[in-house]
Amino acid sequence: MQANIGDWLFVNSRNDSTHARRAKILDVGHNGEPPYTVRWVDTDHDAIVFPGPDAEIITTARLEELDRMRAQRAVVIQSAIRAERDAH
Repeated sequence: MQANIGDWLFVNSRNDSTHARRAKILDVGHNGEPPYTVRWVDTDHDAIVFPGPDAEIITTARLEELDRMRAQRAVVIQSAIRAERDAH
C-alpha cells in the first residue's frame, strides 16, 4: 500500500458494530509506505497507523469525484420521491 501526503485513508467497517472511517494522510513512511500519520475526520484526532486489509487509499481527486457522484445520486432519489408523492 502506497500513499501520498494529502491522500485519504478509508477503513471499511468489518462488522455491524463499527462504522467506516475516513482520515486525511498527513505524513507517510519511506517511499509512501506505512506507517502513515493521519487525522481522523470523525474525531479530529491525529494518529500513526499501519492500515490493514480493510483499508484503501483514495486520492483527493478521486474522493471529489465520488462525492459528486453521491450528491448527484441523492438529487435523483429526492426527485423520484417527490414525483411519487406528487402522483398520489
